[in-house]
Amino acid sequence: MKKITLYIILLLTATHTFAQQDARAKAILSQVSAKFRAYNVVKTNFTFTMDNPQANAKQTQSGILLANAKTGKFKVTLFDPANKTVVQQEIISDGKTQWTYLKADKEVQINNAGKGDDELNPAQLFTIYQHGYKYIYTGDQKFNGKLCQVIDLSPEDAGKNFFKIRLSIDKVKKQLYSATIFDKGGSHYTYTLNTITPNVKVSDSEFTFDKKAHPGVEVVDLR
Repeated sequence: MKKITLYIILLLTATHTFAQQDARAKAILSQVSAKFRAYNVVKTNFTFTMDNPQANAKQTQSGILLANAKTGKFKVTLFDPANKTVVQQEIISDGKTQWTYLKADKEVQINNAGKGDDELNPAQLFTIYQHGYKYIYTGDQKFNGKLCQVIDLSPEDAGKNFFKIRLSIDKVKKQLYSATIFDKGGSHYTYTLNTITPNVKVSDSEFTFDKKAHPGVEVVDLR
């Protein structure tokens, strides 16, 4: 579960671009980024698959992401793989503080937002390419009937725990369809965005953890 949390937090950040990048890839990604930044809160229903062919291990889990690109706030809800109606874990950030709520353990862990070298903010979804990555367009592929433009990103920091992120962009809708993170340990972590709903109306309280609404939960402050 720690790995799953890490790689959900690992999807995405911010503002600076680098030279010597693939011009076509940059044009595609810029379209995706501009479309996303025009929204307020975006709701995404996603499927997460962790696959390690060497260990013959595979796990699939569903989740929901609420993200506000303008404020950096987000909420990730992960459901039990055996029962998709049961919440297993929530990761919530107001841009400054991050709460990780482990429902079965009745525990919430508190950290500063973005703590850790490999942790990126999913509120900046679709803009990961803009900071610290080289990228290249590798061609078009079909996924579940969708024609996608595939772009590979590699981190400029060789010390990262992963060596590549593969983005598949829906060619018609100009939005992210899936992202696969290639771990140095041989595992693949794939996020498939099943639905994307822009400008969802949500209360700002969605992006904080309400301890009063969770009686009996142990608070572990790791700041």
